[in-house]
Amino acid sequence: MNPGRKIPLRKCVATGEMKPKKDMVRVVRSSEGDVSVDASGRKNGRGAYITLDKESILLAKKKNILSNQLKTKVEDAIYDELIQLAESKNS
Repeated sequence: MNPGRKIPLRKCVATGEMKPKKDMVRVVRSSEGDVSVDASGRKNGRGAYITLDKESILLAKKKNILSNQLKTKVEDAIYDELIQLAESKNS
């Protein structure tokens, strides 16, 4: 009786929902303090997961959630990149 593989869940920093890891994207702060979008989910550093939809990304930007989670300044370019990823995923 094998129920199948376990699906890894992660918590979205913007909405607080638990979702499958593949439905989210990781934003990572490296040890040098650089913030980048980690599409592979394997980069070294402090990471925060966010749901790949425009509303969640805009909420995180408005409330400065990623900056608080990563304990550093997150540039607007990161949010723009996340929105582009969300739009390309949904189309």
